[in-house]
Amino acid sequence: MVKQFPPPCPCRGFTLIELLVVMALIGMLLSLSVPRYFGNVDKAKESVLRQNLAQTRDAIDKYFGDNGRYPDTLDEIVVRHYLRKMPVDPITDRSDSWIVVAPEKKDMGNVFDVKSGATGRARDGSEYASW
Repeated sequence: MVKQFPPPCPCRGFTLIELLVVMALIGMLLSLSVPRYFGNVDKAKESVLRQNLAQTRDAIDKYFGDNGRYPDTLDEIVVRHYLRKMPVDPITDRSDSWIVVAPEKKDMGNVFDVKSGATGRARDGSEYASW
């Protein structure tokens, strides 16, 4: 008697119908989860933007409290160690897109406030530049 190596496999593969059913289920699950994912990403970016603005404004206020005037540039806040580095605007993905608002009195410095340089609207309908 001659033995065959490897022995013949009585295995059978998936049918086309089974594969189509699995692909349809995967497509249905993706159609439910992907919009939620991107909605949560936008919500997270807006939360980070609000936090970065609050942190930068707090550093400007501390600078004013210590020096009696506002900084001349945003880099001055970093150089004087009120911030470790300028935070990134999560909407534009850049740290140099901040819009500087000057104080009413010109002899008090140049940076009274910062706003986002991002264009567009937030999920609540307000413009990013108005935050």
